Amino acid sequence: MSDTQHHHGSCLCGGVTFETDGPLRDVWACHCGQCRRTSGHFWAATSAPLDRLRITSDETLAWYDSSAAARRGFCRRCGASLFWKPAGQDRMAIAPGALDGPTGLRLTRHIHTEDAADYYSCEGPRPDAPAARPDHLDCACLCGGVAFTVPGAAGPITACHCTQCRKLSGHYAASFDADESAATWRSRETLAEYRTPGDGRRGFCARCGASLWFRSAKGEFSVEAGSVVGPTGGWLAEHIFVADKGDYYEIDDRTPGS
Repeated sequence: MSDTQHHHGSCLCGGVTFETDGPLRDVWACHCGQCRRTSGHFWAATSAPLDRLRITSDETLAWYDSSAAARRGFCRRCGASLFWKPAGQDRMAIAPGALDGPTGLRLTRHIHTEDAADYYSCEGPRPDAPAARPDHLDCACLCGGVAFTVPGAAGPITACHCTQCRKLSGHYAASFDADESAATWRSRETLAEYRTPGDGRRGFCARCGASLWFRSAKGEFSVEAGSVVGPTGGWLAEHIFVADKGDYYEIDDRTPGS
């Protein structure tokens, strides 16, 4: 549990801001299919009682009822994954990637590890390259409003710890390069795009907030690994922008970093 008594946080675009008073629970990482689909990798959360959380701007805050047990809060302008509110409980789970500055927290628990994807290990050394090598990858948001297929397998997957990726995913991001011209779109009903400060574009679902893809200013296209339904046929090959990583976790998978 953090000894810090006051925290500020926000989405990437600043449309949603919040603050908390009092210590926060240490961070839990969730590997369930819903959290992976929403965040684009796997999600992480601290938690605070509702009476110690103040949402100081909700200009772009949207909610999606992801199950009967909980709803998810995200920014409808930039797509940042921010909150998870369990039904019937007086607390809010908060993405640590949304917190500004050092958190003073620690990642102490992994849950739903049986649902982890094939390209990473929840703790410890990364897995070997998976045996499954699908020739195409079906990708979709959580609600199904956006769905597309790209050629597989994913191959090398890059984890990015930059501030933008942490703000948007709530933890840190993981994606693989893909040929956008070869993508087959099955549904774009709820697709939204956000223009980042670096003039890139991030695609996400405007209804459920799921992070889907990134297009750089040069046109390079990458798909969020968590959006893949089923095996990716990929492996975590590199960590980038590790100097910007959150203070609450360590990179312990023995994968090269820069």
